[in-house]
Amino acid sequence: MKNIVYFDLETQRSANEVGGWDYPDRMGMSVGVTYSTASGEYKIYDEKHVNDLIYELQHADLVVGYNHCGFDYGVLRGYYPMDLGASVPSLDLLLAIKKYVPHRLAMDSLAQVTLGIGKTAEGLQALKWYKEGKLLQIAEYCCYDVKITRLLHEYGAKHGRLYYQERSGKIMAVPADWKL
Repeated sequence: MKNIVYFDLETQRSANEVGGWDYPDRMGMSVGVTYSTASGEYKIYDEKHVNDLIYELQHADLVVGYNHCGFDYGVLRGYYPMDLGASVPSLDLLLAIKKYVPHRLAMDSLAQVTLGIGKTAEGLQALKWYKEGKLLQIAEYCCYDVKITRLLHEYGAKHGRLYYQERSGKIMAVPADWKL
């Protein structure tokens, strides 16, 4: 059985706190979450266990995330010097969708229209929780984002498309050209 690992992480610091978006390796991971199709389980990693997270990603048949190639792997470069994006088979749903949609779509936009569900929080809230020491809230939020990523990936594989709403209100389909 192919082991697909769905992945997301949250950070300790914002882009403003580290000198901009060009320095994700300075942001630090607060919590990372995976869901493995081989085990059928979620795993939650704190910063002390970041190497275990990296190990799991390296041993997946495919890592699926939303902007994980553009951002999350950059955060992990602060802990691991190699470029995971170059060495780990990955499907970044944001990059797959950008081939067809000229503007950046938030994962929440796709989830609300395609699945009828929305995110439970946002990254800025996770940063606030981190400063308050509320790692459990971050873990719950991150688990839900991983679940949404998995559901979007599975829906796209089954139906060949995802949906979003344009600013005008029109519902648009975007091709999902991936398989399970």
